[in-house]
Amino acid sequence: MLGRKPGRRRGPAVAVLAAASLMLTIAGCGVDTVTPGDARGEAAPADGKGGAAGDGGAVDCGKVKCIALTFDAGPGKDTPHLLDILREKKVPATFFLLGKKHVDRYPEVVKRIADEGHEVANHTWTHRILTDLDADQVRDELSRTQNAIEKITGRKPTLMRPPQGRTDDTVSEVSRELGLAQILWSVTAKDYATTDSALIRQRTVDGAKGDGIILLHDIYDGTVPAVPGIIDELKQRGFTFVTVPQLLAPGTAEPGTVYRP
Repeated sequence: MLGRKPGRRRGPAVAVLAAASLMLTIAGCGVDTVTPGDARGEAAPADGKGGAAGDGGAVDCGKVKCIALTFDAGPGKDTPHLLDILREKKVPATFFLLGKKHVDRYPEVVKRIADEGHEVANHTWTHRILTDLDADQVRDELSRTQNAIEKITGRKPTLMRPPQGRTDDTVSEVSRELGLAQILWSVTAKDYATTDSALIRQRTVDGAKGDGIILLHDIYDGTVPAVPGIIDELKQRGFTFVTVPQLLAPGTAEPGTVYRP
């Protein structure tokens, strides 16, 4: 989810959403959501555990306090530094990548994200609000990013995050067709509206909960500097960091389904 960032050039995708609310809005009352716990409960585990690569072993998120760190709308100029931090802290993350002027501008960073074991996911091509589009337009927004990421990493994403968290039956059907599950979130720091890293850190840790999904953006100046403190504080509070697929394991994200903590 994008918003305005003071003092930086605003690209087309950012300008479109300068006044966007960061509420978890699902357009269309007929769209159901599934929690991570429900996803795990519906699956019969082969070994009772799901992997957590960043922590060096398997973890059962039904028994330990897991949380997924996710970043939207990159990669950007600060993403390599973020990857350095995640590698140092041994934390896996999920990156919902924007296609135009991001994936196509930083292909080497996209490859590094994948090579270092993070989950590479889809955040559309130009960040248009999908519920404002017809099925063909939704398909174009998602499939262009799918194809661009596959060209770089050799694998199409299986997860997507709709801009502003807005989805409906049409978006769900196209996502199902393209093999994409929809992932929302439980806490965001509204980092689009501030460069205060301490505030971003505090908002994030205050909203953290087990089975949570954190939404941040690696394109804003205040965000990446806040990440070490977020990780350290949440680890001290007993959280284990996992990717979104690991949070759902042994369940598997089903295409078209909307997941929200």
